Amino acid sequence: MYPLTTLLCLLTALAVAQPYQPPAFMDPNRAATVKALAPKIDAIYREWATKQHFPGLTYGVVVDGQLILSGNTGFTDVAQKTPATPQSVFRIASMSKSVTAMAILKLRDAGKLTLDDPISRFIPEAKNLRSFATDAPAITIRDLLTHAGGFPEDNPWGDRQLADTDAELLRHLREGVSFSNVPGIRYEYSNMGFALLGRIITVVAKQPYQQYITEQIFKPLGMTHTEWEYTRVPAAQLAHGYRWLNEQWVEEPLLADGSYGAMGGLLTSIDDFARYVALHLSAWPPRSDAESPVLKRSSLREMHLPRTFRDMNPAFRLPSGRTTPIVNHYAYGLGWSHDVDNREYVGHSGGLPGFGSQWRMLPDYGIGVIAFGNLTYAGLNTPNWAVIDLLLTEAKLQPRQLPVSAILAQRKAELVALLPDWNGAGKSTIFAENFFPDESLADRQKASKAMFANIGKVVRVGELKPENQLRGQFRIEGERGAVDVFFTLTPERPALIQQLDLTEVAQKL
Repeated sequence: MYPLTTLLCLLTALAVAQPYQPPAFMDPNRAATVKALAPKIDAIYREWATKQHFPGLTYGVVVDGQLILSGNTGFTDVAQKTPATPQSVFRIASMSKSVTAMAILKLRDAGKLTLDDPISRFIPEAKNLRSFATDAPAITIRDLLTHAGGFPEDNPWGDRQLADTDAELLRHLREGVSFSNVPGIRYEYSNMGFALLGRIITVVAKQPYQQYITEQIFKPLGMTHTEWEYTRVPAAQLAHGYRWLNEQWVEEPLLADGSYGAMGGLLTSIDDFARYVALHLSAWPPRSDAESPVLKRSSLREMHLPRTFRDMNPAFRLPSGRTTPIVNHYAYGLGWSHDVDNREYVGHSGGLPGFGSQWRMLPDYGIGVIAFGNLTYAGLNTPNWAVIDLLLTEAKLQPRQLPVSAILAQRKAELVALLPDWNGAGKSTIFAENFFPDESLADRQKASKAMFANIGKVVRVGELKPENQLRGQFRIEGERGAVDVFFTLTPERPALIQQLDLTEVAQKL
């Protein structure tokens, strides 16, 4: 047990002595906790593959920037009985869209374009596009990134355009496009929109978008087994695609690379794509570390934010049976979801003839899951949700702790020194001008003394849990109970305490 004044000195010394460390590494047991669940995670994927007649399936779990678990079942080539492995290269279909979006933001950061540019600035053929309404605005790059270009949902049709040439794409634009909405107001999934983004990258970068993305994104990340054209993948690594028909697997012909590859043509492995997932996870939380040469952290975070509302499901049910209302938006080449427990999920599914894939991450938690299958439109949403639910409930993973800002730590220490008597608080310079007019010093003293009298002698001041750089909470524990302390600071510099809530917590018997 320490008196509050002694605790103040200790807190101040710790605030000065402790260097900043990335929060991903604050709990060294996170990876080990997840690895302990490997048999259950493997069983989830194997059972799903068997139930859905997958020829082959591979998966991976990324924690704090590392692929710590990977697994596989079945075959990439049924005739040759080639085992699927985390090094097997699968077509990942629409999971490609976020890579295209990343390339657009990289060009934006280089000053080559803006997201509010009309697409006709880079694709002259788009000048001929006419919506059904004369008051329709021009289609922008941002509209395409968020599936708000006004084009109709085109999954069945778009899948078959994968190998179209640039000339065929541009001819399609010259001949005209049908619109389901005017641009900028509704979400509607458009593969054609992402094919146009690929064309914009080609025009702006002055090289094929495949080459630009490979050189600017894949190579710096060490994704050496990621390709656009399936003929470039070594035969022993290439996953063949299949359809389950009449109780047997029928091989689907592999589609060549073309102008629509920007929406779904990428081929990669679990080992390679885990590096890409790790890059996305590295963007959180904001900090002052060195930047990645691939894309600034601020631009990565920009990719993850909700943009276009998709839908809301108040009765969303996880595979475990647990219900959690969820709302879904589309971000930049990524889906975004938010559940009732205030968790955010970011990722994307993919499906083409012969293949299905999905990845999903929780940026605040530093975890991501990836799964690839070689079955037509193979649904991997269900097992990925099951694995995430397992990580949250059985591994009990928590959000990565934000670093405590210097001003937040300072204000906490100053509050601890004043409580419970508030001696000298009237002359203190740590409170904002609204603080005592909102609740008088006399009233605060009375309430505080009563609480601390109830909890008895103070035995511990808990760690500060920040909500952000200027808001946080901590607990002061007594012999018979505790007081929870919440405070928030002003936008002034230095920031002052504008709100303080003390809540008594009864001792558990």
